[in-house]
Amino acid sequence: MVYGTHMSDRIFFSLAALAAVLMVALALVYPQGIGKRSPKPFGHETYYAIEARKDAAAAAAAAKAKAAKAAAKPADASAMRGPL
Repeated sequence: MVYGTHMSDRIFFSLAALAAVLMVALALVYPQGIGKRSPKPFGHETYYAIEARKDAAAAAAAAKAKAAKAAAKPADASAMRGPL
């Protein structure tokens, strides 16, 4: 025998089972890429949520610019002359 003492199977397999349970528990809460938001404390804003917020802000800015351009347009002068 190369080793003078060896670890009991009861201790080894108990530790292996505990490690497996801990890994499964961590996998249940650890973030998984850019999909569904993970629960706290690992939760983060997803890539798609960030892109959707950017798109909504760009659309709102474009609508605001269009409204400002329409408000700044001079009124039709022929409508103000009255009858001739």
